[in-house]
Amino acid sequence: DSLKKVLTHKGRYVQYTLYGNLFEVSSKYVPPLRPIGRGAYGIVCAAVNSDTHEEVAIKKIGNTFDNIIDAKRTLREIKLLRHMDHENVF
Repeated sequence: DSLKKVLTHKGRYVQYTLYGNLFEVSSKYVPPLRPIGRGAYGIVCAAVNSDTHEEVAIKKIGNTFDNIIDAKRTLREIKLLRHMDHENVF
């Protein structure tokens, strides 16, 4: 994929396509978004937060609500991540 950014929502968000997946992220995440992995349930890319200058990982899970099993699995992962006490999870 070519990494072309498209501004949306009056410039507050930017769209990128990675591995054929559309990412729409806050414009505070400066380009380039770069892919760092993909698995059975999603793709992960890295970006830099322009406010804090920290590198972050953004996970995109496609078709999350297409079926109840995937929706529950995604919700379970979010709940687990919220309870983790790790410097890289917030």
